[in-house]
Amino acid sequence: MTEAPKLSAVARPAVDYTSRAYWAGTIKMSLSKFFILRVLHDRPMHGYDIARAVELTTNGCCSPTEGTIYPVLREFDEGGYVTVESSVVSGRPRKTYTLTGKGREAFRVGVDAWLEVTRALTETESVIARKNGEGCCG
Repeated sequence: MTEAPKLSAVARPAVDYTSRAYWAGTIKMSLSKFFILRVLHDRPMHGYDIARAVELTTNGCCSPTEGTIYPVLREFDEGGYVTVESSVVSGRPRKTYTLTGKGREAFRVGVDAWLEVTRALTETESVIARKNGEGCCG
């Protein structure tokens, strides 16, 4: 009778919740889908244009890579949120992504959800300021 090999637990480094980089990365991951919908709301684009438009729209705060954009676009295509048109430009294949009605609805719902979160964050900022004595006359 042979014994099953023991699996060793691989220790993951502890998350540093005091790190701005941790929070910035988490926020950017959450917002990447939203901002891809946002820029496609303006006009159809191909992947490179989407990445640059997201970067411009967010003033450099969110600069998605190809590794981020294309899996999201594939997911959007499979879900019916975008259509994809293939063409050849200067001898190179290019896919142009266009938001569908369902994609526009997803963007509107996303805007509402993020505005709700933004209001909650703004209220939280006010509470912190009051607790630190930074508020106006008491």
